[in-house]
Amino acid sequence: MKFLIVGLGNIGEEYYNTRHNIGFNIADALAKSAEAFFSLDRLAHTCAFRFKGKNVTLIKPTTYMNLSGKAVNYWLQQEKISQENMMIVTDDIALPFGTIRIRAKGSDGGHNGLSSVIESINTTTFARLRFGIGNEFNKGGQVDYVLGKWNAEEQKLLDERIEKSVEAVKSFISIGLSRTMNAYNNK
Repeated sequence: MKFLIVGLGNIGEEYYNTRHNIGFNIADALAKSAEAFFSLDRLAHTCAFRFKGKNVTLIKPTTYMNLSGKAVNYWLQQEKISQENMMIVTDDIALPFGTIRIRAKGSDGGHNGLSSVIESINTTTFARLRFGIGNEFNKGGQVDYVLGKWNAEEQKLLDERIEKSVEAVKSFISIGLSRTMNAYNNK
């Protein structure tokens, strides 16, 4: 059985460790836990590893957030992975900081990366892990907020919340979406 895990973010030093790049941070932590290393490949930084007897392809698209779907579609087809075995990991301003919400389907919620994925694979039915980044910004300040760095208070809790997200992704791979949602949502 094969799985595709996608961490959404933007490439480039200016986006490193920003709220919008939490998908990349979680992908990096997952790769580290599997002792796997990313290399630049077509449309993404990729790595592959086995977990609980399953083959996992982990990608961080190099297409920037707004075109993430192009990389997702390519790697689904390249690796011949069904959409049921794909999980997108992304930030969400509608959730309080550090909250993890796992869903089997849904809208893009105004997220350009999810919008691109939905448009490219032509469905809203795929697993997604949404990591809450909060919405502590003034009117008109959303872009600066999501592209901003974590504040000191968030930074203290970030590693633990990233680790919890990695556990949730591993759970999705090993025991499936339904049981993972029961285990991790509203915790």
